[in-house]
Amino acid sequence: MKRVASIQDISCIGKCSLTVALPIISAAGIETAIVPTAVLSTHTQFKGFTFRDLTDDLEPIRDHWIKEGFRFDAIYTGYLGSLRQIEIVKSFFKAFAKEGTYRIVDPAMADNGTLYVGFDNAFALEMAGLCAEADIALPNISEAVLMLGEEYPGEDASEEIVRDLLKKLSAKGIKFPVITGATLSDGSFGFIGYDSAKDEFISYGNEKVPTKSHGTGDVYASAFTGALINGKSVYDALVIAADYTSACIRNTYNDPDRVSYAVNFELELPYYLKLLGRI
Repeated sequence: MKRVASIQDISCIGKCSLTVALPIISAAGIETAIVPTAVLSTHTQFKGFTFRDLTDDLEPIRDHWIKEGFRFDAIYTGYLGSLRQIEIVKSFFKAFAKEGTYRIVDPAMADNGTLYVGFDNAFALEMAGLCAEADIALPNISEAVLMLGEEYPGEDASEEIVRDLLKKLSAKGIKFPVITGATLSDGSFGFIGYDSAKDEFISYGNEKVPTKSHGTGDVYASAFTGALINGKSVYDALVIAADYTSACIRNTYNDPDRVSYAVNFELELPYYLKLLGRI
């Protein structure tokens, strides 16, 4: 069985980070090892959330795994709570990213042009350094411009602007940046990526659903990771993740009992497995 290590926080309520990564990647038929960076009572959309920093546990976990000789097919990182955690994740890459191991970074730190609570511009620049050590980085538009130190162009930035951002991310050493939540020239909503090795742009979109939901980036990155480790090409894995995330958003939009802080990713897991060819 394939094995993925996911390094990010646990938000007890909110359906994001590890509470999304663990079920989605596990459903894809992959053993999912977790490294919790923090425990939050809810995700950061809520006010007054509790936050338990687990930074001091990360290196002992790493060292124990090294001693046990564990190997991973991918290391996938999401929300990281501090500059020190970014440095420790780099050490996980060094220890466990052998030949054939994917390093996937979702720089989960911003939305709508604004950094999440507790982050600053220095953190964003350091996150760019972590993305430069990854095989694939999955920022949204906000995260891309913050890593570049540029002005926020808005969520509906043109495809031309997004392509320019991707080129600049590549110039910072990011091998394969993929900006999620991008509006394509035909009006569809999806991703635009840049494969620097081939000097090639890729893109794909679905019909845009008129709603915003927290945690969709985590759903996307987790679904992408599961598809990639199931043997799909990078492009096919990105498309599968886009189709699945779009279905989750649409399911939530059509649900009269939906919550405002997350998407119904659970109800669309059978569709995800169908996309993977597992059912």
